[in-house]
Amino acid sequence: MLLGTYTPRLDDKGRLLLPAKFRGQLASGLVMTRGQERCLYLLPMEEFRRMYEQIRLAPVTSKQSRDYLRVLLSGASDEIPDKQGRISIPAPLREYASLDRDLAVIGMGTRVEIWDGPTWEAYLAEQESGYADTAEEVLPPFPF
Repeated sequence: MLLGTYTPRLDDKGRLLLPAKFRGQLASGLVMTRGQERCLYLLPMEEFRRMYEQIRLAPVTSKQSRDYLRVLLSGASDEIPDKQGRISIPAPLREYASLDRDLAVIGMGTRVEIWDGPTWEAYLAEQESGYADTAEEVLPPFPF
């Protein structure tokens, strides 16, 4: 499972050194693409294939499905980390997510999200106030 928050820096060549805890799951290949809220998604290749197979089942007659698939796939880039665990983030994706030097790389279970550091901090501060309030709506009932 991909978990945690890390704060690496983007190097001058637009490369990201993946957090050590993520490298094993991403070493054999990944797909990088646009995510929601102007972040990037890194999906292990198998997870991307699973997700794509589900999306592919949506009817081609659905404009919403076509639009979603176009945005998702047109920005997608398949990558294999180098021996040091670095990946290059293509310029269009860096621009989409407004990535500068300081990043936030967060594990989301089956995927990794890459955020501009200050943007992530602002998003997290905004969401934390409602975090406890939404638990009943998001989580099934179970005792902690």
